[in-house]
Parts: sequence; structure tokens; C-alpha cells
Amino acid sequence: MGAYLIRRAFRAMLVIVGVSFITFAVLFLSGDPTDTMVGEDWTREEVLKLRKDMGLDRPWIIQYTTYVSRAIQGDFGESLRYRQPAFELIAERVPATLELALVALLISVILALPLGILSASRRGSAYDYGGMLLALFGQAMPVFWLGLMLILIFGVHLHWLPVSGRGGFERLILPAITLATYSLARNTRVIRSSMLEVLGLDYVRTARAKGLAERSIVYIHALRNSLIPVVTIIGLEFGHLLGGAVIVETIFAWPGIGRLMIQAVYAKDFPLVQASVTIAAVIFVSINFLVDFIYSYLDPRVRLV
Repeated sequence: MGAYLIRRAFRAMLVIVGVSFITFAVLFLSGDPTDTMVGEDWTREEVLKLRKDMGLDRPWIIQYTTYVSRAIQGDFGESLRYRQPAFELIAERVPATLELALVALLISVILALPLGILSASRRGSAYDYGGMLLALFGQAMPVFWLGLMLILIFGVHLHWLPVSGRGGFERLILPAITLATYSLARNTRVIRSSMLEVLGLDYVRTARAKGLAERSIVYIHALRNSLIPVVTIIGLEFGHLLGGAVIVETIFAWPGIGRLMIQAVYAKDFPLVQASVTIAAVIFVSINFLVDFIYSYLDPRVRLV
């Protein structure tokens, strides 16, 4: 058990380092951040002094190692746009993103479980075809298009719900539904496939031969084992929801990390972009490490992997 967790933790650290390195390299190749800071009346000497003060005159590998050493201590640099520590700006917006992602995940799981179980237990029926058709539409619809349609219908025409900002449960409904739709569709299909696999096993056929009620077979004997792979999918899904929040937060003006990251990219605020991506990677990897830990208890066989 201990060796399994150590291997997972080591892999998690490699992922975080890899993400930070790739992000830093892409930003380094994308241009000089001082281009957005200098005016037309600046002299060459003033520009060079600014670059030196920011450490941009050093080789990029030195810049990266300096960034990593400071990031380990919680110093991600200062935002070029807001003139505040990047970590503080992100910390202010983390609760909003986590709130949106958690509510979307909750909607997805609560609806996907009964839909997937019903489709699997009544395979080939109208319930099965209807559930899979809805799942297909959910995965096919672009997130930005669905968000705009919800704004148009419930915000512009019906005036039922606010369409932007954060504050109050009513402002969370539309962005959460938009973010949850794709996850709901995928989780429904995963739960259905897992249930069908378990329902075809020998011990389930034995239970049927003994005359147990179908409801008891599905909800007591089959459901528990079918949920083991679903735990991993849900953990990965939360990470995908954090990534999808970039689009949803932009559409609904939700003050989270995703919207802050988009604004930082447009402003060429490199320290803020680097910090946002790195912290998002840490959150994603931490959640997956927690899922691995839970999974090792649900299925002891994974400890040998």
C-alpha cells in the first residue's frame, strides 16, 4: 500500500513539473512580455533596464529554475496587469471555480447514476435508447453553444434567471448546467457500460437462478461492483470540469480561475498565466491522487500496479 502511494505521488510530481516546464517554454516562445508595458517614448536603454529588472535578460533555463525555486515557496511573481502577487489573485478566485465545478459534478453524478442504471437494467428498451440518445446529444453539443442558448432562452426571453456574475444560487444554475451537460452524458454511458459488464458475470446469473428479485440483484449485488471504475471516472471528470470552466466562466462572466486565465492571456500577463496553469495542475493532480487512494481501498488489486 505504501509503495503504491509513493509511486503515485512521484508520478504526480512529474506531471506538475512537466506542466510548469511546458507552460514556461510556450510563454517564452510567444514573445516578450515587456512589449505590453513600454510606451512609444521609451528609449532602448529604458527597455533593457526593465528587462534586466524582470530577469528577462538571463537564459530561459535560468529563468525557469528561478521560477520553480520561488514557486515552491509560494512566490509565483507579480501580475503585470494587476500589480499584485499572482498567487493572491488566484487564491481569491479558486473558491468560485471549485464551487462551479463541484455543483456541476454533483448534478452530473445525481442524474447519471439513475439514467445509467435504468439503461443497463432495461437493455434494448425504450428507456435504454432514450437515455443513450440524450447522452449522445449531451456529448455532441458544444459547451459554448449550449451556454449561449441557455442565456438566450432563460435570461433574455423568459427573464427567469440572471446570466452573469456570482452571488446567490440563482446565478449558479445556468453555468452549472452548462458545465455539467457533457459530464452527465459521458458518466451515463460509463455507468451503463460498467453495469452491463457486471450484470453479465456468473455470480449475477447465479443470483437470478436462486430466484432473487431483479431489483435486489441490480441495486445490492451488481451496483456496488459496477461503481469501482466509476470512482476513477468521477475523479478524472472533476479535472475535466475545471478545464471546461475556462469557457463557461468566460461566457457567464463567472469570477473564477478560468476567466482570470483568459484575461491574463489577452493581456500577455505571463506570471499570472504561468501561476494559473501551475496551480490548476496541482489541483487536478491532487484530486487524482486522492481518487487513487480511495480506489486502492475499493479494489486491492490496483496496489500491485
